[in-house]
Formats: sequence, C-alpha cells, structure tokens
Amino acid sequence: MITDSSQDDLPAIAGNACRVPEPGTVEAEFAGADGALVQRHWVEAAVAFRFERLAPVAAFPVVPGRRWGPGWWWSATTGRHVMHGSQAMCMQLMLLDRDPQVVSLSARPVWLIWRDPDSGRTLTWVPQLFARYADGSALLADCPAATAPAAGRAERAAAVLEAACRAVGFTYRRLAPPEKVVAANVRWLAGYRHPRHRDAGGLEQAVLEAFAAPRPLMAGAAAAGEVLTALPVLYHALWRGRLVADLTRPLGEHTLVTPGPAAGDGKRREQQES
Repeated sequence: MITDSSQDDLPAIAGNACRVPEPGTVEAEFAGADGALVQRHWVEAAVAFRFERLAPVAAFPVVPGRRWGPGWWWSATTGRHVMHGSQAMCMQLMLLDRDPQVVSLSARPVWLIWRDPDSGRTLTWVPQLFARYADGSALLADCPAATAPAAGRAERAAAVLEAACRAVGFTYRRLAPPEKVVAANVRWLAGYRHPRHRDAGGLEQAVLEAFAAPRPLMAGAAAAGEVLTALPVLYHALWRGRLVADLTRPLGEHTLVTPGPAAGDGKRREQQES
C-alpha cells in the first residue's frame, strides 16, 4: 500500500548512451546576489554556491494557446514562493514540498553549458528544479508531463546532467508524473499545508490521539471534536506525514488513517512555528 507521495524516476535516456563531456569541462551560469550572471566551472560552483538560494537564471516561457502558464508555489518547506512553468512542474513541487527529507527548493537556479563531444557544438540546459535534502545531498530535476523516455536534445542533456551531478555528489532525475488519484489527493492535502492549520481550534493533540490506532477518516475527525474544525487539522497532519493514508485511493470518509512515522514531524516544525 502506498501511503506517501514519493516520486518515481523516468529513464534518463531512451536508447544508446550519449557521449558526455568530462564534468570538469561543464560550465555553470547562475544569477549572483546582485542579479548579474556569474559563470563558473560546474564542479566548483556546485560546492561553493547554494543553488537553493538562487533566483531563476531564466524566465519560464509563456506559450500562446496553452491553458497553463508560469506561476508561483508557496512552499511549506521554505516559507517562500517557488516559481513553476507548467502543471507537471507544479505537481512535482508539491511532492517535494511534502517530502520530509527536503529542506529547501528552488526553480531553474543554474544553466549548464558544455561542448558536445560528437558535434563540437556548444549546448545548454536549464534543469527545472533544485532540492536540498536534510543530509546535505542535492537533486537537480526535470518535470516531463508524460512518462516517455527523453529523446533528442532532452536525451543528450539528461546524460550530461547525470554525469555532471554524479561528479559532485548530486543526483539528476526526470520525475515521473504521479498517478491521477495520487495527484488529486496531494493537491487536496496541499490546500492545508500552511502552519495555521496545524493546531486550528487547539485540536492538534486530539486529532493525533483519535488516530492512535487505525481509524476511518471521518470517524476520527468526529472523535477529535467539531468535525469542521478537526478536518483541516487532520488534512494538515496527513500533508506532513504525522498521519498517513493510502493515497492511491480517493480520500473520503471511510479512508483508513493510521499514525505516521516520527520522521513526519522532523522536517519543518512548521518553519520553527512560522
């Protein structure tokens, strides 16, 4: 039973492995503190600079005719807004924001530049997301809208980014879109991610005690107190992982809710109680 929103990886490349440049020859370009672009060797920049603190190095394009354009995601992890450029990227931001091991997030913080070993051409790529984990490790990621393997320019870039990230102890991933039911449940819980819902009506402890043993969602909310007051607290606890439920099935009154691992309270402490 899946009880969290952990993300799957998509294959980085579709066919034969691409020839990649030595990581030491890859360049990184990013916005400095004054907004001016800075260029450094990738292997140096990845160690010396905190990409999670950087502004996007390139704007997200507005594509005429698309129903979804650039926007902002308020992160419960950082207490700040993170920009996104697509519905798929916004979904992955939600999943990372809910991950108890993620401590910081940023969008498009670095532009990688390299000379292609096959054609000799200078190529570039801007990964969509950066995440820093509690153990200090880091993730660069792209957020495709479909599950097909990368092809063409994306395939070549994925091979280069995998090698470049591996050289500095980072990870590069292409994040698979979640199943529709999981996505819908995470979106719902995300509406209760703000710290104001943690102890609404002073019911946090009562809600947690109501689910000390597995119990249907609505029965536990009713046992904790006034249902309309208890439900936001319950949904917030499910967002944080203090309580867990099977997110592969639609959340409803009969959803079985169980106590979550102690780690579910470890990441944020609601941004030091915000």
